[in-house]
Amino acid sequence: MSVTLAGQLVVAISSRALFDFEEENKLFESGDDRDYMRLQLQRVDAPAQPGVAFSLVQKLLAFNRGDAPRVEVVILSRNDPVSGMRVFRSAQHYGLPIQRGVFTRGASPWRYLKPLHAHLFLSANAEDVRSALGAGVPAARVLPHSVRASEAHPNEVRIAFDGDAVLFSDEAEQVYQSGGLDAFQAHEREHAASPLPAGPFKPLLHALQALQEAGTEHMHIRTALVTARSAPAHERAIRTLMDWHIEVDEAMFLGGLAKGEFLREFEPDFFFDDQTGHVDGAASHVPAGHVSCGVTNA
Repeated sequence: MSVTLAGQLVVAISSRALFDFEEENKLFESGDDRDYMRLQLQRVDAPAQPGVAFSLVQKLLAFNRGDAPRVEVVILSRNDPVSGMRVFRSAQHYGLPIQRGVFTRGASPWRYLKPLHAHLFLSANAEDVRSALGAGVPAARVLPHSVRASEAHPNEVRIAFDGDAVLFSDEAEQVYQSGGLDAFQAHEREHAASPLPAGPFKPLLHALQALQEAGTEHMHIRTALVTARSAPAHERAIRTLMDWHIEVDEAMFLGGLAKGEFLREFEPDFFFDDQTGHVDGAASHVPAGHVSCGVTNA
């Protein structure tokens, strides 16, 4: 009987998103991969420090207690196979049950997302993220300098999403960019009863809800919609989620207020947004990633 990941939430993640390899990466980006490999081999027994997405991965893997596996995390990395040894040893050091990995020695690894049927791809490489989004896989470029996640909620996976161009399509954002705030508000008021088309991260939110509904006593998922929308444009966002039969636990309609301090209070393990300004602002408070999708990233 062949092995399958069917029925599991599959997260593909680069080594730099999971662990802090920023010092080593400077050598990698210099183009001298032999020196990089040599350095990683020298440090193979030295566990790397946790990276931006470490908390998210650690908590998701905690859903696997019991007989039925529910979450699969796969390393998908431009690292070479030799350096991959340190990645796996670091995972083992922290008790992360990660057993699968693809290491491509500088080549883009995004094509392997398709056979993995990945629900999420996290990488520090902008090109790989754009390719993944183009292939229909929810993906974000992590900011390695982001603040690490709070340890205040050990039994909750907390994830925050922007709305337009992330959970929803950028249809409304296009109206805003071309006509301004008044045109946007009028458009959303007129179409309040019409669900927005899906954005790139709808499949992930759906998979997270399925994971939550599967039930476990020791781990839970808490989600938040954090958007620049305000009344009356809030209604279309809420009705869209209702139409999808997807629930979020919190919704923040901030009307253009900076998101960072609100996210600091929510304390997510990760935040996804399509606008670099919002991501940069959030990164000083929480782990954050840029979703290079929609008209603002054209």
